[in-house]
Amino acid sequence: MTLTIGVDVGGTKVAGGVVDDTGEVLVQTRRDTPADDVAKTRDVIIELVGELAAGRTIEAVGIGAAGWIDASRSTVLFAPNLAWRDEPLREYVSEAVGLPVIVENDGNVAAWAEFRYGAARDADDSMIMFTIGTGVGGGIVLGGDLMRGAHGIAAELGHMLAVPDGHQCGCGRLGCIEQYASGSALVRFARAGARQEPDRATALLALAGGEVEAITGPMVTAAAQGGDPISAEAFAQIGRWLGTSLADMAQILDPQTLVVGGGVIDAGDLLLGPTRRSYLDALAQRGRLPVAEVLPAELGNSAGVIGAADLARRI
Repeated sequence: MTLTIGVDVGGTKVAGGVVDDTGEVLVQTRRDTPADDVAKTRDVIIELVGELAAGRTIEAVGIGAAGWIDASRSTVLFAPNLAWRDEPLREYVSEAVGLPVIVENDGNVAAWAEFRYGAARDADDSMIMFTIGTGVGGGIVLGGDLMRGAHGIAAELGHMLAVPDGHQCGCGRLGCIEQYASGSALVRFARAGARQEPDRATALLALAGGEVEAITGPMVTAAAQGGDPISAEAFAQIGRWLGTSLADMAQILDPQTLVVGGGVIDAGDLLLGPTRRSYLDALAQRGRLPVAEVLPAELGNSAGVIGAADLARRI
Protein backbone atom coordinates (compact mmCIF):
# COMPACT_ATOMS: atom_id res chain seq x y z
CA MET A 1 0.00 0.00 0.00
CA THR A 2 1.36 3.42 -0.97
CA LEU A 3 0.55 6.59 0.91
CA THR A 4 0.37 10.09 -0.53
CA ILE A 5 -0.69 13.41 0.95
CA GLY A 6 -3.42 15.57 -0.53
CA VAL A 7 -3.73 19.26 0.30
CA ASP A 8 -6.78 21.35 -0.56
CA VAL A 9 -6.04 25.10 -0.47
CA GLY A 10 -8.99 27.46 -0.44
CA GLY A 11 -9.55 31.08 0.43
CA THR A 12 -10.40 30.34 4.07
CA LYS A 13 -8.85 26.96 4.94
CA VAL A 14 -6.04 24.59 4.05
CA ALA A 15 -7.10 20.96 4.51
CA GLY A 16 -4.77 18.00 4.21
CA GLY A 17 -4.87 14.25 4.58
CA VAL A 18 -2.90 11.04 4.18
CA VAL A 19 -4.64 8.91 1.54
CA ASP A 20 -4.04 5.27 0.64
CA ASP A 21 -4.33 3.73 -2.82
CA THR A 22 -8.00 2.84 -2.30
CA GLY A 23 -8.91 6.50 -1.80
CA GLU A 24 -9.38 6.22 1.96
CA VAL A 25 -8.32 9.21 4.05
CA LEU A 26 -6.38 7.72 6.96
CA VAL A 27 -5.68 10.91 8.87
CA GLN A 28 -6.45 14.56 8.19
CA THR A 29 -5.90 18.04 9.55
CA ARG A 30 -6.60 21.65 8.61
CA ARG A 31 -5.41 25.21 9.11
CA ASP A 32 -6.80 28.67 8.44
CA THR A 33 -5.55 30.23 5.21
CA PRO A 34 -3.60 33.51 5.55
CA ALA A 35 -4.97 34.38 2.12
CA ASP A 36 -3.40 37.82 1.81
CA ASP A 37 0.16 36.65 2.50
CA VAL A 38 1.97 34.51 -0.09
CA ALA A 39 4.79 33.38 2.19
CA LYS A 40 2.53 32.55 5.13
CA THR A 41 0.18 30.51 2.94
CA ARG A 42 3.17 28.58 1.59
CA ASP A 43 4.46 28.02 5.14
CA VAL A 44 1.08 26.72 6.30
CA ILE A 45 1.11 24.13 3.49
CA ILE A 46 4.65 23.05 4.36
CA GLU A 47 3.83 22.82 8.06
CA LEU A 48 0.70 20.78 7.38
CA VAL A 49 2.56 18.36 5.08
CA GLY A 50 5.32 17.95 7.65
CA GLU A 51 2.80 17.09 10.35
CA LEU A 52 1.03 14.53 8.17
CA ALA A 53 4.26 12.94 6.94
CA ALA A 54 5.79 12.50 10.41
CA GLY A 55 6.38 8.81 11.12
CA ARG A 56 4.96 7.68 7.76
CA THR A 57 6.46 6.68 4.42
CA ILE A 58 4.94 9.17 2.00
CA GLU A 59 5.50 8.81 -1.75
CA ALA A 60 4.39 12.26 -2.97
CA VAL A 61 2.25 15.32 -2.28
CA GLY A 62 -0.63 16.68 -4.34
CA ILE A 63 -1.91 20.23 -3.88
CA GLY A 64 -5.28 21.40 -5.13
CA ALA A 65 -5.41 25.19 -5.35
CA ALA A 66 -8.29 27.53 -6.14
CA GLY A 67 -6.72 29.20 -9.15
CA TRP A 68 -5.23 28.78 -12.60
CA ILE A 69 -2.33 26.33 -12.72
CA ASP A 70 0.22 26.16 -15.54
CA ALA A 71 0.52 23.23 -17.92
CA SER A 72 3.47 21.74 -16.01
CA ARG A 73 1.43 21.59 -12.79
CA SER A 74 4.03 23.61 -10.95
CA THR A 75 3.04 27.29 -10.87
CA VAL A 76 -0.12 29.02 -9.67
CA LEU A 77 -0.60 31.59 -12.41
CA PHE A 78 -3.40 33.44 -10.69
CA ALA A 79 -5.63 32.77 -7.68
CA PRO A 80 -8.57 35.16 -7.31
CA ASN A 81 -9.07 34.54 -3.59
CA LEU A 82 -5.39 34.21 -2.65
CA ALA A 83 -2.33 36.42 -3.07
CA TRP A 84 -0.63 34.03 -5.52
CA ARG A 85 0.52 35.51 -8.83
CA ASP A 86 2.95 33.34 -10.86
CA GLU A 87 3.77 31.46 -7.66
CA PRO A 88 6.23 28.53 -8.18
CA LEU A 89 4.46 26.51 -5.51
CA ARG A 90 5.66 23.05 -6.52
CA GLU A 91 9.33 24.04 -6.26
CA TYR A 92 8.94 25.71 -2.87
CA VAL A 93 7.02 22.88 -1.26
CA SER A 94 9.07 20.08 -2.81
CA GLU A 95 12.34 21.58 -1.60
CA ALA A 96 10.95 22.14 1.89
CA VAL A 97 9.45 18.67 2.44
CA GLY A 98 11.84 16.58 0.31
CA LEU A 99 9.08 14.89 -1.69
CA PRO A 100 7.75 15.04 -5.27
CA VAL A 101 4.90 17.54 -5.54
CA ILE A 102 2.15 18.18 -8.07
CA VAL A 103 -0.12 21.25 -8.16
CA GLU A 104 -3.55 21.20 -9.79
CA ASN A 105 -6.71 23.30 -9.92
CA ASP A 106 -9.14 22.57 -7.08
CA GLY A 107 -12.05 21.83 -9.42
CA ASN A 108 -9.92 19.34 -11.32
CA VAL A 109 -8.80 17.48 -8.20
CA ALA A 110 -12.38 17.23 -6.92
CA ALA A 111 -13.55 15.93 -10.30
CA TRP A 112 -10.72 13.40 -10.39
CA ALA A 113 -11.69 12.14 -6.93
CA GLU A 114 -15.30 11.61 -8.00
CA PHE A 115 -14.15 9.84 -11.16
CA ARG A 116 -11.81 7.50 -9.31
CA TYR A 117 -13.62 6.87 -6.04
CA GLY A 118 -16.95 8.70 -5.95
CA ALA A 119 -20.12 9.08 -7.97
CA ALA A 120 -18.43 8.25 -11.32
CA ARG A 121 -16.26 5.35 -10.11
CA ASP A 122 -18.06 2.95 -12.46
CA ALA A 123 -17.06 5.08 -15.47
CA ASP A 124 -13.81 4.08 -17.12
CA ASP A 125 -13.59 6.70 -19.84
CA SER A 126 -15.28 10.03 -19.24
CA MET A 127 -17.07 12.28 -16.78
CA ILE A 128 -17.99 15.95 -16.49
CA MET A 129 -18.46 17.48 -13.05
CA PHE A 130 -20.03 20.82 -12.18
CA THR A 131 -19.38 22.14 -8.68
CA ILE A 132 -22.07 24.51 -7.44
CA GLY A 133 -20.93 26.76 -4.60
CA THR A 134 -20.60 30.52 -4.33
CA GLY A 135 -19.56 30.26 -7.98
CA VAL A 136 -19.56 27.42 -10.52
CA GLY A 137 -16.49 25.30 -11.16
CA GLY A 138 -15.81 21.80 -12.36
CA GLY A 139 -13.61 19.39 -14.21
CA ILE A 140 -13.64 17.13 -17.26
CA VAL A 141 -12.23 13.62 -17.63
CA LEU A 142 -11.81 12.29 -21.17
CA GLY A 143 -10.16 9.02 -22.14
CA GLY A 144 -9.46 8.36 -18.47
CA ASP A 145 -7.41 11.55 -18.02
CA LEU A 146 -8.13 15.05 -16.82
CA MET A 147 -8.70 17.47 -19.67
CA ARG A 148 -6.30 20.35 -18.94
CA GLY A 149 -5.95 22.18 -22.24
CA ALA A 150 -2.89 23.63 -23.96
CA HIS A 151 -2.07 25.96 -21.07
CA GLY A 152 -3.38 23.91 -18.14
CA ILE A 153 -6.48 26.06 -17.56
CA ALA A 154 -9.27 24.19 -19.36
CA ALA A 155 -12.68 23.29 -17.90
CA GLU A 156 -13.65 26.68 -16.49
CA LEU A 157 -17.23 25.50 -16.78
CA GLY A 158 -18.74 28.37 -14.81
CA HIS A 159 -17.69 30.85 -17.46
CA MET A 160 -19.60 29.46 -20.40
CA LEU A 161 -21.99 32.05 -21.81
CA ALA A 162 -25.59 31.59 -20.70
CA VAL A 163 -27.21 34.98 -21.31
CA PRO A 164 -25.73 37.43 -23.83
CA ASP A 165 -25.29 40.82 -22.12
CA GLY A 166 -26.51 39.27 -18.87
CA HIS A 167 -25.34 39.79 -15.31
CA GLN A 168 -21.76 40.95 -14.78
CA CYS A 169 -19.45 38.09 -13.82
CA GLY A 170 -16.33 38.35 -11.70
CA CYS A 171 -14.29 37.09 -14.65
CA GLY A 172 -15.12 40.26 -16.58
CA ARG A 173 -17.67 38.80 -18.98
CA LEU A 174 -21.41 39.34 -19.01
CA GLY A 175 -23.89 36.48 -18.65
CA CYS A 176 -21.72 33.55 -17.54
CA ILE A 177 -23.55 30.48 -16.26
CA GLU A 178 -21.97 31.19 -12.86
CA GLN A 179 -24.34 34.14 -12.59
CA TYR A 180 -27.39 31.91 -13.08
CA ALA A 181 -26.64 28.49 -11.57
CA SER A 182 -24.51 29.23 -8.49
CA GLY A 183 -25.19 29.67 -4.80
CA SER A 184 -24.89 33.41 -5.35
CA ALA A 185 -27.54 33.23 -8.07
CA LEU A 186 -29.79 31.21 -5.75
CA VAL A 187 -29.68 34.02 -3.20
CA ARG A 188 -30.26 36.68 -5.86
CA PHE A 189 -33.31 34.85 -7.22
CA ALA A 190 -34.71 34.28 -3.73
CA ARG A 191 -34.25 37.90 -2.70
CA ALA A 192 -35.93 39.10 -5.89
CA GLY A 193 -38.88 36.77 -5.31
CA ALA A 194 -39.24 37.78 -1.66
CA ARG A 195 -39.14 41.43 -2.63
CA GLN A 196 -41.80 41.03 -5.34
CA GLU A 197 -44.07 38.52 -3.56
CA PRO A 198 -43.46 38.68 0.20
CA ASP A 199 -46.71 36.81 0.91
CA ARG A 200 -45.20 33.73 -0.82
CA ALA A 201 -41.91 34.00 1.08
CA THR A 202 -43.14 34.16 4.65
CA ALA A 203 -40.95 31.31 5.91
CA LEU A 204 -37.88 32.66 4.18
CA LEU A 205 -38.42 36.20 5.43
CA ALA A 206 -39.00 34.91 8.96
CA LEU A 207 -35.55 33.27 8.88
CA ALA A 208 -34.07 36.56 7.66
CA GLY A 209 -35.75 38.65 10.34
CA GLY A 210 -37.97 40.28 7.74
CA GLU A 211 -34.99 41.77 5.88
CA VAL A 212 -34.71 40.77 2.23
CA GLU A 213 -31.04 41.71 2.05
CA ALA A 214 -30.30 39.44 5.04
CA ILE A 215 -31.36 36.31 3.10
CA THR A 216 -28.53 33.77 2.76
CA GLY A 217 -28.08 30.51 0.88
CA PRO A 218 -28.60 28.27 3.95
CA MET A 219 -31.80 30.19 4.70
CA VAL A 220 -33.09 29.55 1.18
CA THR A 221 -32.31 25.84 1.55
CA ALA A 222 -33.99 25.57 4.95
CA ALA A 223 -37.07 27.48 3.80
CA ALA A 224 -37.37 25.44 0.60
CA GLN A 225 -37.13 22.21 2.58
CA GLY A 226 -40.01 23.51 4.68
CA GLY A 227 -42.14 24.23 1.63
CA ASP A 228 -41.54 27.96 1.10
CA PRO A 229 -42.70 28.61 -2.50
CA ILE A 230 -40.29 31.43 -3.36
CA SER A 231 -37.30 29.44 -2.07
CA ALA A 232 -38.32 26.35 -4.04
CA GLU A 233 -38.71 28.49 -7.15
CA ALA A 234 -35.19 29.90 -6.66
CA PHE A 235 -33.84 26.35 -6.72
CA ALA A 236 -35.93 25.63 -9.81
CA GLN A 237 -34.37 28.60 -11.56
CA ILE A 238 -30.76 27.63 -10.93
CA GLY A 239 -31.64 24.01 -11.73
CA ARG A 240 -33.06 25.05 -15.09
CA TRP A 241 -29.90 26.92 -16.01
CA LEU A 242 -27.64 24.14 -14.75
CA GLY A 243 -29.59 21.52 -16.69
CA THR A 244 -29.17 23.37 -19.97
CA SER A 245 -25.41 23.67 -19.37
CA LEU A 246 -25.17 19.95 -18.63
CA ALA A 247 -27.05 19.29 -21.86
CA ASP A 248 -24.64 21.50 -23.79
CA MET A 249 -21.68 19.52 -22.43
CA ALA A 250 -23.42 16.22 -23.19
CA GLN A 251 -23.93 17.34 -26.79
CA ILE A 252 -20.30 18.39 -27.18
CA LEU A 253 -18.43 15.61 -25.34
CA ASP A 254 -20.91 12.71 -24.85
CA PRO A 255 -19.52 11.67 -21.43
CA GLN A 256 -20.38 8.46 -19.61
CA THR A 257 -21.46 10.32 -16.48
CA LEU A 258 -22.37 13.82 -15.33
CA VAL A 259 -21.79 14.74 -11.69
CA VAL A 260 -23.06 17.72 -9.73
CA GLY A 261 -21.18 18.64 -6.55
CA GLY A 262 -20.40 21.61 -4.34
CA GLY A 263 -22.12 23.03 -1.29
CA VAL A 264 -25.50 23.66 -2.93
CA ILE A 265 -25.86 19.92 -3.64
CA ASP A 266 -26.74 19.51 0.06
CA ALA A 267 -30.23 20.61 -0.99
CA GLY A 268 -30.66 17.26 -2.76
CA ASP A 269 -33.69 16.94 -5.02
CA LEU A 270 -34.56 20.62 -4.58
CA LEU A 271 -31.69 21.21 -6.99
CA LEU A 272 -31.28 17.86 -8.74
CA GLY A 273 -34.98 17.49 -9.60
CA PRO A 274 -35.27 20.64 -11.76
CA THR A 275 -31.73 20.13 -13.04
CA ARG A 276 -32.51 16.66 -14.38
CA ARG A 277 -35.81 17.80 -15.90
CA SER A 278 -34.16 20.72 -17.66
CA TYR A 279 -31.31 18.49 -18.85
CA LEU A 280 -33.62 15.86 -20.34
CA ASP A 281 -35.92 18.46 -21.88
CA ALA A 282 -32.94 20.05 -23.62
CA LEU A 283 -31.90 16.67 -25.03
CA ALA A 284 -35.36 15.53 -26.09
CA GLN A 285 -34.38 15.78 -29.75
CA ARG A 286 -31.83 13.01 -29.25
CA GLY A 287 -34.71 10.56 -28.97
CA ARG A 288 -33.50 7.04 -28.34
CA LEU A 289 -29.82 7.89 -28.24
CA PRO A 290 -28.12 7.25 -24.89
CA VAL A 291 -27.31 10.20 -22.65
CA ALA A 292 -25.28 10.39 -19.47
CA GLU A 293 -27.06 10.14 -16.13
CA VAL A 294 -26.84 13.15 -13.78
CA LEU A 295 -25.55 12.03 -10.38
CA PRO A 296 -24.85 13.84 -7.10
CA ALA A 297 -21.23 13.94 -5.93
CA GLU A 298 -20.46 11.56 -3.07
CA LEU A 299 -17.18 12.64 -1.50
CA GLY A 300 -18.17 16.06 -0.16
CA ASN A 301 -15.45 18.14 1.45
CA SER A 302 -12.95 15.26 1.20
CA ALA A 303 -12.90 15.30 -2.60
CA GLY A 304 -10.11 17.87 -2.88
CA VAL A 305 -7.79 15.99 -0.55
CA ILE A 306 -8.52 12.61 -2.13
CA GLY A 307 -8.16 13.85 -5.70
CA ALA A 308 -4.93 15.73 -5.05
CA ALA A 309 -3.41 12.72 -3.28
CA ASP A 310 -4.39 10.36 -6.09
CA LEU A 311 -2.93 12.64 -8.76
CA ALA A 312 0.29 12.79 -6.74
CA ARG A 313 0.47 9.01 -6.93
CA ARG A 314 0.69 9.34 -10.72
CA ILE A 315 3.67 11.69 -10.89
